[in-house]
Amino acid sequence: MKDKVKLIIDKIRPALQADGGDLELIEVSDDGVVKVSLRGACGSCPMSQMTLKMFVEKTLIQEVAGVKEVVNVI
Repeated sequence: MKDKVKLIIDKIRPALQADGGDLELIEVSDDGVVKVSLRGACGSCPMSQMTLKMFVEKTLIQEVAGVKEVVNVI
């Protein structure tokens, strides 16, 4: 599952980078929780939680079987 998550993150990363942000994959747990770290502009943006849930999490859940949640770790 981790390889599939990496592949999808690499596909969505340019959209975040276009706004000065970035995303680093930290961990993919066996229970389907993906831990990421929002970087750059995304790390301090007041809309970062919405981006995380409505863009990153939604995309990963749709594209990778077994992903249940995406959380930001600092």
